[in-house]
Amino acid sequence: MNQFAAKHVRRSHAIVLNGPPEVVFPLFTPVGEKLWVEGWNPGFLHPTSGATQEGMVFVTGHNEETTYWSLVKLDANGYVARYARVTPASRFGFVEVACEATGNGHTRATVTYTYTALTESGNRFIDEFTAESYGQMIDSWQQKVNSYLRINIK
Repeated sequence: MNQFAAKHVRRSHAIVLNGPPEVVFPLFTPVGEKLWVEGWNPGFLHPTSGATQEGMVFVTGHNEETTYWSLVKLDANGYVARYARVTPASRFGFVEVACEATGNGHTRATVTYTYTALTESGNRFIDEFTAESYGQMIDSWQQKVNSYLRINIK
């Protein structure tokens, strides 16, 4: 019998957003992301309202990429949220967003993903989850969030 050897990776990248943390941080909640992430449509299991709170559970994706999420840490005053997520056919992980004021009404948001493969498919995912591709993904968030802020926040 072959033994599965799970791969593990941690990636972190920071972006600067054009708004203060009290405006930016809510955009990294499941409901807030609906405002700037095309196609983001979480299904709320608990609470069904989607209220952001520790212990909330929601689901995204479909088929092999169905992912179950839970908010395991919320420090609304310190602008930190940590989510646990599992894509059963592939990987387990954590996503942490930490926002801090940088002055002049801007926010530095540090986004950290940590994954452990659950299957060979997960190992392949981790192989493709390079520092370069991760940085590009989070940099695209900067463009999308700043575009949203420019249009919608006065």
